[in-house]
Amino acid sequence: MILVRRNVVTEDWISTQFGTDDIKLQIANRMRMIDTIFTYKSEEILDFEVSARKELVRASERLNNSFFSFRLFKDSICNKRYWDRTEEGGFRLKKDASAYDAVRDILINSRMYGTECATAIVIVFYLALVEVFPKELFNRLFSDIYLMDWKYLDKDLGVRNYRGVKDAIPGDCLYFKNPDVNPDTPEWQGENVIKLMNDYYYGHGIGIKTAEGIIRDLNRNRIYNSERSAYLMDLIVKPDFKYLGEIKAGM
Repeated sequence: MILVRRNVVTEDWISTQFGTDDIKLQIANRMRMIDTIFTYKSEEILDFEVSARKELVRASERLNNSFFSFRLFKDSICNKRYWDRTEEGGFRLKKDASAYDAVRDILINSRMYGTECATAIVIVFYLALVEVFPKELFNRLFSDIYLMDWKYLDKDLGVRNYRGVKDAIPGDCLYFKNPDVNPDTPEWQGENVIKLMNDYYYGHGIGIKTAEGIIRDLNRNRIYNSERSAYLMDLIVKPDFKYLGEIKAGM
């Protein structure tokens, strides 16, 4: 259900608002139909979340189609024009670099980048936000980006975990867990993914697949004789869209 200023958003309103954009239309209708209640101060903030989710889907697809490679942190690479690679394998934005340009460069010069799957998801977050924020505001909000993993998230992303969520929406980050991973291949202990359209998921290194396809790949990397399958956790991770939308709207 969607509420804007305490009023229920109808299917007709969504069709009028998003009808010319099929992806946004599908996302908004999905939000309307599930049990989770989405509340907004204005139509503008709702539109921001729907637009950001669309860009998360597009960024995932673009990154998957690029030359951005999967590498362990010890072997990670980045474009030194914009980023300093740290000893632990993360990428820290150079002090004199534009965050907006640096994030866009990951797609422009994708051959120069490679890292693990958790960092790739954070990169997807930023790639989506450069499409919905003007350059000046993006640079002001995210002037100290450090791309590493979930431990080093910019507070202005407002990333939060939501447990026990049954209904994911395109743009949500989820996790497939492999409880009996082979210790010789620890990189297969699980897969961070972005939910796309039509029940597909993007994971860095594993590509774009259905849930069944991802579970099948993870199960190939279990300990010998394991009877426990990999599975999709009921955990959703996402930026604080309302907070970010209110910043853009100047609230």
